[in-house]
Amino acid sequence: MSATARKTALMPTDILAAKGGTPLVSLTAYTTPMARMMDEHCDFVLVGDSVGMVLHGLPSTLGVTMEMMVLHGKAVARGLQKAMLVIDMPFGSYEESPEQAFRNAARLMAETGAAAVKLEGGAHMADTIAFLVARGVPVMAHIGLTPQSINTLGGYKVQGRADEAEALLAGARAVADAGAFSVVLEKVPANLADRITAEIAIPTIGIGASAGCDGQILVVDDMLGLFTAFKPKFVKRYATLGEDGEAAIAAYAADVRARSFPAEEHIFADTAPVKGPAS
Repeated sequence: MSATARKTALMPTDILAAKGGTPLVSLTAYTTPMARMMDEHCDFVLVGDSVGMVLHGLPSTLGVTMEMMVLHGKAVARGLQKAMLVIDMPFGSYEESPEQAFRNAARLMAETGAAAVKLEGGAHMADTIAFLVARGVPVMAHIGLTPQSINTLGGYKVQGRADEAEALLAGARAVADAGAFSVVLEKVPANLADRITAEIAIPTIGIGASAGCDGQILVVDDMLGLFTAFKPKFVKRYATLGEDGEAAIAAYAADVRARSFPAEEHIFADTAPVKGPAS
């Protein structure tokens, strides 16, 4: 099945309709096997630009390219049947103009089969969001800590404290009014996240925000303990697969060096007699 032919049970209208109901569940995915594992459990799966840090060893998301997003988007699409596929627009692919944003969003959707794109930014991105939505591109917004803006934000800091709260609330209203079908709130104080959730008509998806949001998202490698370079406060680790994997690799290396692997059950016997040298 081609990426563009993939059918999903959930669409952006379903996510929008979930406002105020059972919390929406989401995780990031970058590969087909991971997408298959989460398909039955997630409402939507995000191909996040966090792939640059998690899988490619980049220091931030700023070096992620359109080609990387297309590659991983196609891989994730192959693993999904039920969950909706959303894909991040990488840094530099949408900020220049609404027209640039449409060209790149259209490419991402056409080449991966994604049902929607996600882009970062509040009030200043409202015109771009409206432009995309008017042309058939469903948009998930992302405000609060926006990782593509870490150089101007001064790092991975909580956003919306004290005198920043009203501006962040205004940004949430702006993206909702522009037609976004949902908005990610990242590293936002819980009381502000609850206020935003109550005041806008689209679902809020929390990551380091509040349990009162309409849904939650985490980077899957964080919650599985696969990515261990650092652990954000908002991450709950449900497994320690990184530690388990390293221990398994160490055990394998020891077995190879001791010649205890491969053992008899791991090799193939030749039933034909081995011919000796011609006499």
